[in-house]
Amino acid sequence: MAAASVDTPPFVLQFAAMIRITVLVPLLVFSLTPALAKADQIADIRKNGELVCGVLGTDEPESFVDPKSRKIIGYDVDLCEAVARKLGVKPQIRQLSVAARIPELLQGRVDILAASLTHTKERESVIAFSLTTFVTGQKVMVRRDSGIRSLAQLAGQRVVTVKGGTQEPNVRKAVPRVEVVTFATAPQAFVALQQRKAVGFVNDEVSLLDAYAKLGDARKDYAVLEESLSTESLAMGLRKNEPALKVLVDDTLRELEKSGAAEKLFFKWFGPGTRLQFEKRNFKFETDRIAG
Repeated sequence: MAAASVDTPPFVLQFAAMIRITVLVPLLVFSLTPALAKADQIADIRKNGELVCGVLGTDEPESFVDPKSRKIIGYDVDLCEAVARKLGVKPQIRQLSVAARIPELLQGRVDILAASLTHTKERESVIAFSLTTFVTGQKVMVRRDSGIRSLAQLAGQRVVTVKGGTQEPNVRKAVPRVEVVTFATAPQAFVALQQRKAVGFVNDEVSLLDAYAKLGDARKDYAVLEESLSTESLAMGLRKNEPALKVLVDDTLRELEKSGAAEKLFFKWFGPGTRLQFEKRNFKFETDRIAG
């Protein structure tokens, strides 16, 4: 037997509606609060008086520990300091692993990344990128006694690289049958090559050449393959919901380019007076677009 229908008094319906509004509006505001709060990161940075910049600290000359001062210095650090000056705050340099870079940025533990970060289409769905700050390739260093002279000869062989970067997917794409072992840092991977735990070491060309130069007399035992795995556009990384900060960072980079300071920074860390001895700079701070 069906229950008898009873009309609900109007004042009860009105009261229920008020209850729903009272509960839902605060919930809606609460759900939007994080996005609204993050929308003015510049104000928060200036209020705190510091720009927290995530760097690797293990990738000379981009960022590395100065053996004399024990402070982290390098090309990426100088770029962070330029952005901090533009903001009128002090830079705080925080060392990160390759794999931790983007998670640390997204979780708000750093304000910006200047950490040998490759700008890729896949990463664009997660973070924003500044204008390109460096262009390099990725290559493979091998032991000469391995007999390997081309990328194709790496098939079925073991190579080492750093975990969490683009090096592993790029070498797997170029040599599908290669075996890849990763390490937390590039220097650890390089040591593995020296200890004969692999026939090759995959890394950005600049870092490879710097590591090669450090070998001294032992350079005769190693070679960098001529073929490149890829061309990498490096940039500073930012959270996607901070357009004002991106504008400020890009403006800082454009000012460095226009004043000639960008050129000076390049030759300070990569030029003829360094181990790398680059004669020219083949890029400018002018675009945040990449191919693909």
